[in-house]
Amino acid sequence: MHKFLRSVGFGSYQKKKEIARLLDELQKTAGEHRRIQTEPDSNLCEIRAELAPGMGIVIVGETDEDGVFHREYYYPYLKGEDISSEAECTIQRHTEKETFGGLLDEARVGISLIFYLDNGFEYLERGLDQVSRRVKSVKLTGLSGEGKILLPLHKTRKQIEKAQVAAKDRSNLLEAARNGDEDAMETLTIEDIDMYSQISRRVMREDIYSIVDSSFMPSGIECDQYTVIGEVIRVEEKTNRITEELVYDLTLNCNDMVFHVGIARKDLLGEPVVGRRFKGQIWMQGVANFEECDD
Repeated sequence: MHKFLRSVGFGSYQKKKEIARLLDELQKTAGEHRRIQTEPDSNLCEIRAELAPGMGIVIVGETDEDGVFHREYYYPYLKGEDISSEAECTIQRHTEKETFGGLLDEARVGISLIFYLDNGFEYLERGLDQVSRRVKSVKLTGLSGEGKILLPLHKTRKQIEKAQVAAKDRSNLLEAARNGDEDAMETLTIEDIDMYSQISRRVMREDIYSIVDSSFMPSGIECDQYTVIGEVIRVEEKTNRITEELVYDLTLNCNDMVFHVGIARKDLLGEPVVGRRFKGQIWMQGVANFEECDD
């Protein structure tokens, strides 16, 4: 059973037999099918079953020479319309199956961000058609099995503007440091030492969440899972058409990067309101927008 199946409204499905029956039914009723000829006697097939606008389950398998579909794996998905990053992106195939991961060299989060590529079929098709697979931007989404709502930090307009300028300056310094600028490296080192000293003093008398406005950190041993704290900038409710469970589609601003997070209402502690913050572990997905070739 996929760990984040509950994130799209299937929290009541606990047994493999129940999920197998669900997937069998979705295979019959799903409206979107895509096939790629991988071998002379078989096709790779993707079935995308939508459970609510922009949310559903993807089922992937092979169709043999008799036209019989053999399911290999499935995963839940959530789509967002916001461009999250235009940083350099590399895509690589996973070892065990025909799936792909993306690696974003994103300076704003301070780490190399890894995500599960949701439009891997498009990536495969472009390769077979010998079309450019260069990524120009990525739309990121996350699925969460558990989260909580934190109160916002009170900031004046001057403090917000100052933080935005500081974030931009730090991003420029990180880019320069990557290019070998020793002065930028030294400046970043000094800033990190000062920040550590300030936080060490403040944490003695303040709660950690009043100091840390937002954060983006790897979580566990799987490379595409993260623990995030981000400001809620939009809230949308989606209803799973099968279970009628309510799912929140939260648009977050985390480290100045915008992405969506899907979480079942029963798994979220607190009321999501614009301006408050979300804290939780997410499985990061992404849709890569590829460069179009000139005719």
